[in-house]
Amino acid sequence: MTASRTRSRTKLPDNLVRVNEAARRDRRVKFTALLHHVNVESLKRSYGRLRRDAASGVDGKTVCDYGEKLEENVESLCARVHRGSYRPQPVRRVMIPKADGGERPLGIPALEDKIVQGAVAELLSAIYEVYFADFSHGFRPGGSAHDALDALDRGMGTEHVNWVLDADIREFFDSVDHELLMRCVEQRIGDRRVLRLLEQWLKAGVMEDGEWQASELGTPQGSVISPLLANVFLHYALDAWFAKWKKEPGRGRMFMIRYADDFVMCFQYRRDAEETLAALGERLRECRLELREGKTRLIEFGAFAAANRAKRGDGRPETFNFLGLTHYMGKTRRGLQTMKRKTQTQRLTRKLIEVRKKARQMMHHPVPEQHAWLRSVLLGHHRYYGVRCNHPALHMFWAELRSIWYHALRRRNRNRRLKWTTYKNMLIRFPLPEPKLLVCRAPTSSFLG
Repeated sequence: MTASRTRSRTKLPDNLVRVNEAARRDRRVKFTALLHHVNVESLKRSYGRLRRDAASGVDGKTVCDYGEKLEENVESLCARVHRGSYRPQPVRRVMIPKADGGERPLGIPALEDKIVQGAVAELLSAIYEVYFADFSHGFRPGGSAHDALDALDRGMGTEHVNWVLDADIREFFDSVDHELLMRCVEQRIGDRRVLRLLEQWLKAGVMEDGEWQASELGTPQGSVISPLLANVFLHYALDAWFAKWKKEPGRGRMFMIRYADDFVMCFQYRRDAEETLAALGERLRECRLELREGKTRLIEFGAFAAANRAKRGDGRPETFNFLGLTHYMGKTRRGLQTMKRKTQTQRLTRKLIEVRKKARQMMHHPVPEQHAWLRSVLLGHHRYYGVRCNHPALHMFWAELRSIWYHALRRRNRNRRLKWTTYKNMLIRFPLPEPKLLVCRAPTSSFLG
């Protein structure tokens, strides 16, 4: 293993290092021989990245069962991939709740499909990391949503932002056109065997309630290869277009931050913002996508938004949601304007409803088991939402969980209700982690008021 790393400081195997270096030497190169990199070792690495408790697809195979004869299974799978007899199975579709109260379809591939997709995604990622824009942060090796949030914070502090375009693509993962997607991939990939695998996964269809349905559009959310394909498509459909658009003469300062299909555009001048919104709608229609009406809006935002709106009598500046957090303008203790964040209300409410429901289901489980579960919920919540200025929302979530656990324990015995003093003493033995800002980077988006 060499010391070479990708953009995200993630180590690459030696063979993929050479692929990555070839892409860097010539950004116009088209790779025509790639499938030999999908070998037993890459398939084993892909298997090792799978969650052991992951849901099974239509094949019913689990990760642990497959691992009992891993060497034999992987060698057989590798041979089938290279001789062309490997055939993907339909994905199993399940519905998961969305933050807005709706449902999102989730596709769960068969186990061997996950393994092969992981190996191909690792290979293609070594190539496309060279081309992806710096403002694209979603589903890239070693990246996280906090990288996108930090980039937005830095941009707010240095790019004289006065207007924000809060955009939303209507059902992106269900609307991607397969023909256009393959044309994007073929810009850099010329290996017909790899392209055939991608086409097979896109056309494998879905299985829902025992019935097979053809998949004419979209990439299933939940499949291993889907995030990479989405990034490739949006790189050509959106990122490259915006990078060229912002360089046109007469434009003011503007920048974009994208995480998968979620993105915001920030502008110095209203004229640029309005022209970009109109051009963006046209660009997406060319790519057979569309903006979601009602959720795509242009708002006045930034250091001078409050003063300007007060002069016009328009009230307080509007806010926008991005990656589960509500962004708003406020003041520091020194009186400087700064962008602040708090947990999105819909996300917080939905999570509390889920916790309350499960707490009632687990109320007769042993107390140590309940405590371990609640502790994991709090730590996970703090790790993501523990950002600067969000302590009040974190404290509210922590207090609500304490109350939820108390009322769940009270219902265990109707004849002997748990008293609050007894519960407080129990919390000494089984403490719930208090709010802590784990993602506490120095603020950069401060302005003179």
